[in-house]
Amino acid sequence: MLTNIFDAHCHYDDEWFNEDREELLKSLPECGVSGVVCNAVDLKSAEVIKGYAEKYPYIYFTAGFHPENLENIPSDYKEQIAKYLKHKKCVAIGEIGLDYHWDIPKDLQNRIFEEQLALSKELDVPVVIHDREAHGDTMALLRKYKPKGLMHCFSGSVELMHEVMRLGMSISLGGVVTFKNARHSVECAKEVPVERLLLETDAPYMSPVPKRGKRNDSRNIVYVAEKIAEVRGMEAQELLKITEENAKKLYNIDNKA
Repeated sequence: MLTNIFDAHCHYDDEWFNEDREELLKSLPECGVSGVVCNAVDLKSAEVIKGYAEKYPYIYFTAGFHPENLENIPSDYKEQIAKYLKHKKCVAIGEIGLDYHWDIPKDLQNRIFEEQLALSKELDVPVVIHDREAHGDTMALLRKYKPKGLMHCFSGSVELMHEVMRLGMSISLGGVVTFKNARHSVECAKEVPVERLLLETDAPYMSPVPKRGKRNDSRNIVYVAEKIAEVRGMEAQELLKITEENAKKLYNIDNKA
C-alpha cells in the first residue's frame, strides 16, 4: 500500500459526501492518507470545514472567497477571514482567484481577489489560487503581489508554469494528468521542479482514470502519483513522500499542528 498521501486541495463539505462523510473521513488515514487541506469558498464553508479540522487530526483548512461565491459578500469579510487564520489549523487564504468561464462581473472578481492577495501579504500566509480561463489577469495580480502559495489544479502551459516558478509559487496537479488529452498537464508534471509540486484531488471533482466519472476522494491520489512518477522516471512512493513534505512546508503545517 502506498503511504504519505497528502491531498493539497479538496472540498469534503460538498453535498456529494453527505451520505457517508464521517465514515470516509475516519477511514482515510488507514488508506495511507497523511494529510488533507479542505478549502473554503466562503465564510459558511470555512465554518463547516473548521469543524472537520477540529475533529480529525490529519485535516487542515483554509478561509477565503471563491470567485463564484461573491454575491452578498459582507463588508467585513477580510476581518472574518483574518479571524479564521488565527485558528491553529487554518493554513491559507483560499480558494481565491478569477473564473471567467461564468458570467460573474470581472471588476468585482478582480477587486476581491486583489484584496485577498493584499491580506495574505499583510498576514504573511499562503494563498490557494483558482484560475479558470483567466490566465492573463490572474498572473498580472500575482506578479504585483508575489504571494507565497499554490496554483491549484494547474491547467496552464509549461511556459506559464515556469512563470509561476519564477514568482516562487508552487503548483498542484490532480486527476487531469491521467486523462488521454491532458498534454499540457503531463508536460508540466514532467518539467515542474519536484520541490514545487503538490498533489490534489479537488474532491469530489476531477477523479483520475480509472475512477473518472465517479466521486473523487483523497485515496485516488495514488493514480495521480503513479502517472507523474512514470513520466518523471521515479517511484510513486518516493514522489508521495516528496510532495507530502512540500505540502507541509508550503502550509507551514509542522508549526501549526
